[in-house]
Amino acid sequence: MISNLLILLSQIGVILLLARLVSWGLRTLHQPQVMGEIVAGILLGPSLLGWLAPNASMALFSPDSLGPLNALGQAGVLLFMFLVGLKLDLANVWARGRPVLMIAHASIAVPLILGAGLALCLYPSLSDTGVTPTVFALFTGVAMGVTALPVLARILEESQLSGTPIGTVTLASAALKDVTVWCLLAGVIALNTHTAVLGELVLTLVATGLFVFVMLGPVRRTFYLLEVRYRRRGRLTDDMLALMLLAMVGSAWITEWLGVHALFGAFLAGVALPKDSDLVSDVSAKLDGVTTAILLPIFFASTGLRTSFGLIHGTELWFYFGLILLVAVVGMWGGTTLAARFAGMSWVESTTIGILMNTRGLMEIVILNIGREMGIISSTMFAMMVLMTLATTFMTMPLLRWCRPYQIRQPATPQHELADSVKKA
Repeated sequence: MISNLLILLSQIGVILLLARLVSWGLRTLHQPQVMGEIVAGILLGPSLLGWLAPNASMALFSPDSLGPLNALGQAGVLLFMFLVGLKLDLANVWARGRPVLMIAHASIAVPLILGAGLALCLYPSLSDTGVTPTVFALFTGVAMGVTALPVLARILEESQLSGTPIGTVTLASAALKDVTVWCLLAGVIALNTHTAVLGELVLTLVATGLFVFVMLGPVRRTFYLLEVRYRRRGRLTDDMLALMLLAMVGSAWITEWLGVHALFGAFLAGVALPKDSDLVSDVSAKLDGVTTAILLPIFFASTGLRTSFGLIHGTELWFYFGLILLVAVVGMWGGTTLAARFAGMSWVESTTIGILMNTRGLMEIVILNIGREMGIISSTMFAMMVLMTLATTFMTMPLLRWCRPYQIRQPATPQHELADSVKKA
């Protein structure tokens, strides 16, 4: 009899090996590493391994053995959301001004409206039992408005757009949008949890709002003492790191208890921490490696083990998927492009920003998992949305290489020059 530890170690070994191999293969197609990790996770599930070798799949990934694997994956996502919040400096986002505000909000509003409208049409066929049309539509709309900030940053670096005016505006817009999307998602989750009792819903929303205020107000100011101590010591100590992780766990526990999901709390804790560049770099150096190289591939694998593209069968379901993909691309790319153009940018710059903001990747997978865990979307809808995520993320680099002109790959101009060019355009 194989021990549980040996099974878990075998699962981790297979996941990490396949993730690296697929990532290496997709890198030749100019795809970011996270694409290979997502695809590897799906290949280990019923979509391929369970279909080609069901006995091997059952022996390695039997349902009874997935508990520890799922727990590791959830821990990885909590750490990832904490790091996303930690690297997000709201002061820098607000400093980018009018174009960022317009692009960020349009890239949420247009996909949300179009996605919610489509979801109402798909509700009778693709909703999960027990979820209301309102919750199903709002969740689908919010999910379609996601941009994967870490994947976007990687793409900007690989395409030599990092640090350029257009890259700076795009990254700031995506960062602001991340905050808004998670706030909207918290509201949708609260609505789903307390949909039958209006008083409980209002109480949850008020309590969540107060918690956000406390975290970004008094708690954030208190954390500056940590920054002072860091500067005095000149390095990140284990006690400091433990305190930060304790803040993450506590914040995640409170938001889970409030009914808006632990991931929101982990993200909020990261946002509330000091933004000293050296401190952020040191924390990232401690946590990034184990999170991105080990825990996130495990999360993708646990997601892939529950994802079956075989559920999308027949002309009708593939037609629905086509509609989902079309609305997702038109809503995000089209809405963002028009907003950027209205903000004063050229059509080439606006189109490039629209292509970049259409990158969904990891953030979309995280949100979709929340929706399925809470019974908001069915397994079939989940599979369609995951496939849409893969398609929109995959198309980013080819479209960018086709669209991107030489002049926007130039080194960044000072912020005042960027502002002047936006005003003159």
